[in-house]
Amino acid sequence: MFIDKARITVEAGKGGNGCVSFHHERSRPKGGPDGGDGGRGGDVIFKADPSQQTLLDFHYRHKFRADNGQHGKGNCKTGRDGASKIVNVPRGTLVKDAETGKLICDLDTGEIVVARGGKGGRGNAQFATSRNTAPIKSEDGQPGEIRELLMELRIIADVGLVGLPNAGKSTFLARVTHAKPKIAAYPFSTISPNLGIVSSYIGEKFIIADIPGLIEGAHDGKGLGFEFLRHISRTKILLFIIDVSKEDPEEDYRTLAKEIKLYDESLVDKKSIIVFNKIDIVQDYEDKGFKIKGIDNFFISAVTGKGVENVIKKIWEILSRLRSDEE
Repeated sequence: MFIDKARITVEAGKGGNGCVSFHHERSRPKGGPDGGDGGRGGDVIFKADPSQQTLLDFHYRHKFRADNGQHGKGNCKTGRDGASKIVNVPRGTLVKDAETGKLICDLDTGEIVVARGGKGGRGNAQFATSRNTAPIKSEDGQPGEIRELLMELRIIADVGLVGLPNAGKSTFLARVTHAKPKIAAYPFSTISPNLGIVSSYIGEKFIIADIPGLIEGAHDGKGLGFEFLRHISRTKILLFIIDVSKEDPEEDYRTLAKEIKLYDESLVDKKSIIVFNKIDIVQDYEDKGFKIKGIDNFFISAVTGKGVENVIKKIWEILSRLRSDEE
């Protein structure tokens, strides 16, 4: 099950209380104050985990809690800090405050504290002064942060497959990777993103994401709409899969390009490739003169594999250039 949204509660640990204590020895029955401070409460920490690709774990578990700090002890012993709670989340997870909607982090790598533990209270040794040499005062530990969080996953992939329903995206993904997406001859057979790893013609690997089919009005939420359009934003290359057997394949491309631009105009600047698919059922496709100017065009059959290798070579050529620019 692919889950890309979740709402959870995180609770950091409470700080330990400070201790009221006085030093006792046979030679000093009325020693000075020696109450130790309480330990700090543990934090709740989100850590990017490349092995996770869904928020499924958060669909079943909604609360994550760190340990409390221990109370201070006599002989000026500070209580032990509470253990932090490390929560592994998929790379590409947006974390927002559920109440304000404010973005807390866009977690791609590393880790971030999403709820801070409470400070430990001071023991009575901290309150000794020249005027009050035997204080009986101490502090309670401070509570840890409690937050309601919204989590939203945006897939991180090198290539995003974009197309209208039943254009052959899942068949293409199955052809070039070991992924096994659901494939059927009706719209919306893909209802959640699928990922696959492609080995290029020189052995290097990259990740392809099969985004569910878009329809006109997707930027307003029609069909599967913006629930899945947001996954495109993480990809480096947009690979448009167009059904060449349709009445006007070029118009289908223009529809897709318009929806993407209306959703996020910055996506227009991404590197793009157009793949006219299903040439196995349209014998005279070359005579129809399909061509989108200013962009790489390929004609393939995802079913038979004809022309697919040339697409993979072009993808790797672009990715190599992009990765080189990032270094």
